[in-house]
Amino acid sequence: MFGRAPKKSDNTKYYEILGVSKSASQDDLKKAYRKAAIKNHPDKGGDPEKFKELAQAYEVLSDPEKREIYDQYGEDALKEGMGGGGGGHDPFDIFQSFFGGSPFGGGGSSRGRRQRRGEDVTHPLKVSLEDLYNGTSKKLSLSRNVICSKCKGKGSKSGASMKCSGCQGSGMKVSIRHLGPSMIQQMQHPCNECKGTGETINDKDRCPQCKGEKVVQEKKVLEVVVEKGMQNGQKITFPGEADEAPDTVTGDIVFILQQREHPKFKRRGDDLIVEHTLSLTEALCGFQFILTHLDGRQLLIKSQPGEVVKPDQFKAINDEGMPMYQRPFMRGKLYIHFSVEFPESLPPDQCKALEAALPSRTSVQLSDMELDECEETTLHDVNFEEEMRRKQQQSAEAYDEDEDMHGGAQRVQCAQQ
Repeated sequence: MFGRAPKKSDNTKYYEILGVSKSASQDDLKKAYRKAAIKNHPDKGGDPEKFKELAQAYEVLSDPEKREIYDQYGEDALKEGMGGGGGGHDPFDIFQSFFGGSPFGGGGSSRGRRQRRGEDVTHPLKVSLEDLYNGTSKKLSLSRNVICSKCKGKGSKSGASMKCSGCQGSGMKVSIRHLGPSMIQQMQHPCNECKGTGETINDKDRCPQCKGEKVVQEKKVLEVVVEKGMQNGQKITFPGEADEAPDTVTGDIVFILQQREHPKFKRRGDDLIVEHTLSLTEALCGFQFILTHLDGRQLLIKSQPGEVVKPDQFKAINDEGMPMYQRPFMRGKLYIHFSVEFPESLPPDQCKALEAALPSRTSVQLSDMELDECEETTLHDVNFEEEMRRKQQQSAEAYDEDEDMHGGAQRVQCAQQ
């Protein structure tokens, strides 16, 4: 007599927890679990409940029999005992088994001994202002150490190792340096014989693939996505993609954006600034020019009829600045900083024509008698900042000479006493 088939229920939850589709391959499941488990591991400050859910989802979906039952009848069927209980193992044991430890407690749970975390690897990534404005992706080829697949990170064919005789298994050595009479300095450093691991491997037993190093080098291509509006110095992190090592939680690869200077645009947060020089005629009588934006669009910039632009004046165009990070449809402002270029000189006839067109002079008109009583002067062109710097230097040198002279006199007077 056949039993009643279980009632169908939700069978997408575990796929959603791992962030994969129902058609995901075993390789896709492994990659998704690896990335999420490292990110949510409690030793790295992750959420313990999320870590437990990930381990439970991976345990079920990585087992073809359990996955088939889950796909047909959902989580309830697993809880009722079909094909083995779903999620009954310790999540820390699953994590350790996945990363090369013996499965389900053979090598001891990671609760008993906390795994150390590997170092993060940082790389500068040079980007242009156009890259940060438009967004881009860059494929980078990197070399890194991965656990040897042949010996599973043991370094030996048999999996056996011996305690290092050089450091007695501690992985560290202490050297003493004599600094002088009754003075010594103790320095601790990793053991050279075992490279700080505390164990050695018999030459004949070394793994032929990694030569006893426990890790091998592999080349990996990472696609770094630079999103619109990212900032200079912002970090893009690839969790768990740094060098692997036995009994170590793999660190992250971190790319730090370094923006190259742009010849035309300057960035201030979400805003852009452009410098533009007008002739005196343009400043007084109106102007128009084309500005090529960072995405290649041509912007027509023009003044209003009758508008006068003053030197050092700023004007702004709304929504033409930088896209805001993760809100790319919102943009800052584009500021244009105007400077006005004056002519070196004007012919007398042009001066009279300008005087007739421009508002009357504001300077006081002087009588002939007042002019006769004045002394006439001549104005010269100067570099004011350079002259002030030169005078300060001369003043400092004169002060030093004065100090030397007074000091010498005082010394003579003391000698006479």
